[in-house]
Amino acid sequence: MVVVDASDDPTEPALEEVFYPADRIPFVEWEAFTGGKSTVLLVGAVTLLSFLTGLSNLSRSVVVTDGPLAVFLDVSPSFVQFGGVLFAFVLGIVAVGLQQRKSVAFRAALVLLPALAALPLLTFRTTDVPLLLGIGVTYPLLLRNRDRFDQTVDLSPLQIASLSAIGGVGLYGSVGAYALRDEFTGDPLTWSDAVYFVIVTIATVGYGDFAPTTVRARWFALSIILFGTGAFTVAVGTLIGPVIESRMATAFGIMTASDLSLLEDHVVVLGYGDVTDSLLDELDDETELIVVTDDATVASELDDSGVNVLTGDPTDEDVLVDASIGTARGVVVGSDDDARDVLAVLAATSVNPDVRVVAAATEAKHVEKFRSVGADEVVNPRSIGGTLLGRSVLDGTPPDAASRGRDDDGSSDEGDAPGEDA
Repeated sequence: MVVVDASDDPTEPALEEVFYPADRIPFVEWEAFTGGKSTVLLVGAVTLLSFLTGLSNLSRSVVVTDGPLAVFLDVSPSFVQFGGVLFAFVLGIVAVGLQQRKSVAFRAALVLLPALAALPLLTFRTTDVPLLLGIGVTYPLLLRNRDRFDQTVDLSPLQIASLSAIGGVGLYGSVGAYALRDEFTGDPLTWSDAVYFVIVTIATVGYGDFAPTTVRARWFALSIILFGTGAFTVAVGTLIGPVIESRMATAFGIMTASDLSLLEDHVVVLGYGDVTDSLLDELDDETELIVVTDDATVASELDDSGVNVLTGDPTDEDVLVDASIGTARGVVVGSDDDARDVLAVLAATSVNPDVRVVAAATEAKHVEKFRSVGADEVVNPRSIGGTLLGRSVLDGTPPDAASRGRDDDGSSDEGDAPGEDA
């Protein structure tokens, strides 16, 4: 009995080299545990631990700060009680930003994680140990994957204006309330009282603990209500609206770049055609891929089948960046339009010159064109089909055996292999 190692067979199809490369057979694929996805998951886990630790502190009437850092940091016990929960809310926002590969979220995490580590070091109770260990594991991994989080925050002029309006109203209200501190009920307002008054006024809560006593102070409070609620309403529309639109688009099978931003070691399929359809049927479930197509109907159908889809022009370099082609294992170009596929190959090699590109040429005369623009392998499905038919009718070789370029006894057939360039 002869056993043939398919990885050493020179007739191995080009597509198989992309999806099942012979040089990637480690016992443990450490990249799967130390990549960007793992970093985001760990930040999320630290967020949850921070929240649970904060709830544990809040359940205690008194928190004793006798940890290693207590002698160096003079922190109010009240802040230690609420700190875990407050950090959890902020880290939750940071985790969302990291999932979208935002550099500002990465910088915020670099500052927040050490600051959060100070809380368990102030109390150093048994329930604080998991949080401290979680931070100790997450921080080095965050530094290791710093190149993954390279996206800038792109805000529209209206979003910038709405955020500026909220900040301006907050500053105007705080300074104004402190300036009129003697014209409110109770003792004169402090700076913290002024900020508190502005927040509860904009939120229309109105606890009544600080009330204006003069006409000037009442007009001032009214202006905060009008300006603050207006700015907040506009900000909600401009900031939350795009998120809702993104979720609705995903529901219709149109994924956005942020949904796919942390994919690593995946395969990008540019275009959709008959070859692509067969390719998806043959892929193993463990192979992670993205299909880039500008056909919304096809995108919806693929999404229903559980395939990652990015709706966009496969020849647009910006779209390929959104598909994380920079961290892709390989690219397959396989629509039914050779002219457009040539442009897709050019775009792929321009964005990531080192990525392996396999193209399917519908016409044999276009094979050299694909090679000249940077395709590493070119497959002509029609030529492959003709080869299989010829071997099957002349030699009685089953099509599946012929496609492997072997006889029944395991020896290689002579001649061109179906997977070679045609």
